[in-house]
Amino acid sequence: MNAPSTELPGLDLDRVRAYLDAHRPGLVTGPLRGEVVHGGRSNLTYVLTDGTSRWVLRRPPLGHVLATAHDMGREHRVMSALAGTAVPVPRTHVLCQDDAVIGAPFYLMEHVEGTVYRTPELTGRLDADQRHDLTRQLVDVLAELHAIDPEQVGLGDFGRPEGFLDRQVRRWSKQLAASRSRDIPGIDELAARLAAGVPRTGRTAIVHGDYRLDNVLVGPELRIDAVLDWEMATLGDPLTDLGLLAVYWEGFSGLDENPIAKGIGPEFGFPPFRDMLGRYAERSGAELSELDWYIGFGFFKIAVILEGIHYRYIHGQTVGAGFDHIGALVAPLVAQGLATLDEEV
Repeated sequence: MNAPSTELPGLDLDRVRAYLDAHRPGLVTGPLRGEVVHGGRSNLTYVLTDGTSRWVLRRPPLGHVLATAHDMGREHRVMSALAGTAVPVPRTHVLCQDDAVIGAPFYLMEHVEGTVYRTPELTGRLDADQRHDLTRQLVDVLAELHAIDPEQVGLGDFGRPEGFLDRQVRRWSKQLAASRSRDIPGIDELAARLAAGVPRTGRTAIVHGDYRLDNVLVGPELRIDAVLDWEMATLGDPLTDLGLLAVYWEGFSGLDENPIAKGIGPEFGFPPFRDMLGRYAERSGAELSELDWYIGFGFFKIAVILEGIHYRYIHGQTVGAGFDHIGALVAPLVAQGLATLDEEV
């Protein structure tokens, strides 16, 4: 008998087992057990085992799922397409779009052994050379992703590159409106300035949408063995990934905490972001003169994401601990986004 579903919020193991037996017969050979993987702030992640094999199951958060967010189909499709490329991804096994099974779509993928570096305690175990090497790998994998021809991997229709940046500003403004429960100084000004100053670029690539150190899995040899969390992936301007990475890397410096990407950046012995920019430019050949806009947009996007998490927290729709301070970080991030746009020349 499988563990009771009450032990795993948002997951009924008996229903999952029945679905897998019907759609991937023979994959599971014993009773399923599972645990919630804590640390993420968006989709829910569980590790499942039948005593012999291990898998990872992903599903949307409980309650208040924003339109276009938490798309299991997109996440599953892009990882399946990238299998065999220079970008390491877990092998996918099955996608379930039927809400009747566990109350939401989900997919199952292989469990890749390794470490997700998401705390100062974990990154503190790395010496200076290891921190620099992981940083180089992080940049190199991103450049490899952006170099892939979407048509060649079956993702030519994965997004609409034309007007991508304009739509991104509108999309995250809509996400903000859907999670709005309080006044946030400066956030409307930031959205308006971003909309008015959209760069006109012609470069298109597969965009991860949330690329950072704790969204990759580092294997025992300290190599990046899997890029995770593809729920925001699309086709668009690759510099949005770079601008967001800049915010994760140094944008929380001086704040009480970085609740998303902890233990990274120069204050933890990693190289400064300007070194990462130089390596990315060398590997990709990208023109980075308008990067301030992308960094400003990164601040806006993270502020909206955190506001959504704050909304779910105050409505009792989150699983796990550590959400009570998220809301206090939104206004300072907005202020930094405005300051970044002020630096544009």
